[in-house]
Amino acid sequence: MSAIALLRVAMRSLAANKLRSALTMLGIVIGVAAVIVMLAVGAGARARVEEQIRSLGSNLLLVVSGATTAGGVRLGFGSNPTLTEEDAAAITREVPGALAAPALRGSAQIVWGNQNWSTAVFGVTPDYFEVREWPLAAGRPFDAADMAGAAKVCLLGQTVVRQLFGGADPLDQVIRVRRVPCTVIGVLEAKGQSLMGTDQDDLVLMPISTARKRVLGAPAQARQRSVGTIWVRVGEGRDMKQVEEEVRALLRQRHRLQPGQDDDFSIRNLEEVAAAQEASSRVLALLLAAVASVSLVVGGIGIMNIMLVSVTERTREIGLRRAVGARTRDILGQFLVEAVTLSLIGGLAGIALGVGAALAVGHIAGWRILFAPEAIALAAVFAGAVGVFFGWYPARRAARLDPVEALRFE
Repeated sequence: MSAIALLRVAMRSLAANKLRSALTMLGIVIGVAAVIVMLAVGAGARARVEEQIRSLGSNLLLVVSGATTAGGVRLGFGSNPTLTEEDAAAITREVPGALAAPALRGSAQIVWGNQNWSTAVFGVTPDYFEVREWPLAAGRPFDAADMAGAAKVCLLGQTVVRQLFGGADPLDQVIRVRRVPCTVIGVLEAKGQSLMGTDQDDLVLMPISTARKRVLGAPAQARQRSVGTIWVRVGEGRDMKQVEEEVRALLRQRHRLQPGQDDDFSIRNLEEVAAAQEASSRVLALLLAAVASVSLVVGGIGIMNIMLVSVTERTREIGLRRAVGARTRDILGQFLVEAVTLSLIGGLAGIALGVGAALAVGHIAGWRILFAPEAIALAAVFAGAVGVFFGWYPARRAARLDPVEALRFE
């Protein structure tokens, strides 16, 4: 019997029991839909993590000032200003493939007109934008004259622009940062949330000399040129761990720390944090896909059970077919085609349901959803494979029935 004839016979048999066929496909429909939804959610989560990793800047080390003790109370890293601008310059100069940008951080209430907003204020150098890979949406960055003259100019993050100016153009406007008037010369591109969930766009950047002398710094800090953090970008081809050790050795030498003495700074390898976040997202996506695949297996078991019932119900039909000349492979092919047809139709319906459900979940929950064509194709192939796997035993059982016993079956 040809494949077309087998398909025609299988479709007639399935159409004769529409409700049972629909209920049999239900497990496959739910399984395929669950797989697509879980893979779409997982892919969206991975893409979000990758965006957050890129927003930090690629291949970054973060050097933080040391801790201090006051009245027996140990304060955290950054409380003791042990790093200086000269340390950052030395890293750029003496560590091959490294570019360092110092930063001085504080917080301030900023005011424009009758609007005000509390935000983070950073004093940075022009290298900061290259290290963080942070372009401008409008305006210009700081120049050498701004740095040398401690000019009262600043750049704003997107959140600050939105809170202070609404729809107004912030360029060339004068805002007050801790009562110091500063001219807005640029607006930063949006970066979104960091890996820790903080808003990276909620900040004001100004020349580090301006921040130290006019806005944030104490007189002692101004004399020492101390900074709270140093961002280090590692060039392509350099091993992050090796550069981290080179930076640590250089800073220990500059700070005159003896062997066995604790570091008076902390180095954080953001590549390790990003890798851990990405690995967690990948494991979560695989776990979701594995859980959803269980639904496909359950649907396959349902197909096998229904096909076994169908074999029992159609025993006399099978015997009659064998009596008029149907071969074993014809009977095997007929029941196998029925199982595969059920799986494929259920798979197509599951794909449509899964895509719709994933879009609904993304809209309602506000999650990012990504569809991978290969994942959808894999779900359809897997559905067909389930039909073959779970339909083989009932089909083989039908094909091996003895014609005489089948005709005598009541």
